[in-house]
Amino acid sequence: MIRLAAIMVLSTAALHAAERPDLLRFTNGDQLHGSFLGIAAGPQALWQRDDVAETVAFKTSGLRHVVLHGGRPLKALSTLSHLGLVNGDSIPGQVTAMDDEAITIETEWAGTLRVPRRQISMLAPNPLGGRIHYHGPFTDDGWKMSHASFPDGMPEVKEDTESPGRWEFSGSAWYWKGGRPGTALIRQDGMPDRSVLRFELAWKNRLNLAVGFHADLAVPKPADDKGDKRAFVPGDNADLPRVFGNSYVLQIYSSYLMLYRTGVDADGNNTMERVQLNNNNVRLGETGRASVEIRSNRRSGSISLFINDEFVAQWSEGGPGAREGSVFAGKGSGFGFVIQGDDCPVRVSDVVISEWNGMPDSARSLEVDDQDVVLMANGTDRFAGKVAGLDADGRLAFEGRHGRFGFPLAEVAEIRFARSRLAAPADEPSDNIVIRMTPVGSVSGKPVSGDNRTMGLQSPLLGPITVSTAAAVMIEFNSSNQIIDDWDADF
Repeated sequence: MIRLAAIMVLSTAALHAAERPDLLRFTNGDQLHGSFLGIAAGPQALWQRDDVAETVAFKTSGLRHVVLHGGRPLKALSTLSHLGLVNGDSIPGQVTAMDDEAITIETEWAGTLRVPRRQISMLAPNPLGGRIHYHGPFTDDGWKMSHASFPDGMPEVKEDTESPGRWEFSGSAWYWKGGRPGTALIRQDGMPDRSVLRFELAWKNRLNLAVGFHADLAVPKPADDKGDKRAFVPGDNADLPRVFGNSYVLQIYSSYLMLYRTGVDADGNNTMERVQLNNNNVRLGETGRASVEIRSNRRSGSISLFINDEFVAQWSEGGPGAREGSVFAGKGSGFGFVIQGDDCPVRVSDVVISEWNGMPDSARSLEVDDQDVVLMANGTDRFAGKVAGLDADGRLAFEGRHGRFGFPLAEVAEIRFARSRLAAPADEPSDNIVIRMTPVGSVSGKPVSGDNRTMGLQSPLLGPITVSTAAAVMIEFNSSNQIIDDWDADF
């Protein structure tokens, strides 16, 4: 316990009054609801509860993270434009100046920042191509579970082999820890006609994950006229239409992948058809983690898959040039995840659904050592050369093989800077924290001071900054890059 007079920069009148409580999670798995009040010397996190008379201080070394306002920001950022730094930070804001030494960015959360060019690996003035429809999970709101063997709804939880396994929400991720497979974790809406579904995936043992997208979750007729429940068999793809309805389902294994069309007709009969692919090999390993991105366009029929920002596969479905009589199978705006194998623990986090401008690749997939790569927002034009800066009219000054160009930033999707000109990532201090914002953005540094509205950080790349937490949804005190370490806290 400490008294308010000992708090470094905490205003005596500033008590957290958000409608949704904050959630404090400890490294040992314990959690506590209440109000985050800021940072004190130590560093220590200050916490208040209605049933505790005084403010409580917890050493940040024993904390994992704080989920602020129930995972909903007080005020989301108005832009998706951001810088990607070599240390993994993502700095959202609008670029106002650029030269050989630094890029100046105007932010809603920390004012004007001047960032050294050598620390910037990527500039995305117009990433993804459109607004974000979902970013999370910071709470379990809007998610549900279903199982093909239980069309009338999930049964009560029982400790037996016949009961279906369940996904568990913890902190800011969904975990499948085992049990009878086949339970789908679903969101019923969120995907527009042209969409990007991106998520962070981690797994142990051999990966066996099915991802449904553009799913309408139509319910097929019972397995037989008596309505008997059909038992789910691990790896039995015939159950996928009974989970996702009219949809596409991408199966991701440790060494290969497959895409299926699933359907349910007007009479409730379900169908399933494999979509052909010339090369379906991937190398994901027995245990690991990856960023998965599915881009789909119902208007053109194109579907693309990226893993760790590298292009993996592309399909053409129901659009111009598609086979006669074919249509885009995905009829809805839902999506979800199903584990199909035994003993396959999985974590799904950092899920983003956004609009897609139709571009078939990313500047990351074109990244080179000695040239900057500029990818235009029209999805087709890209240039390799040197980004000089901004000219007098605020256009991107670019020197390429065929001359000099001036690109309006409004027409640039993403720039990947030459790897040879970047600083090597330095080891992050153990007492650094990470502030995560929505719809995009994260900044790390050593906490210096703070209350429930602002946080003072000593950033290793940006220097001393004061961060408004209005757009923040999470503050991470201890995040590990080791898969086992992360999961040990949740098992």
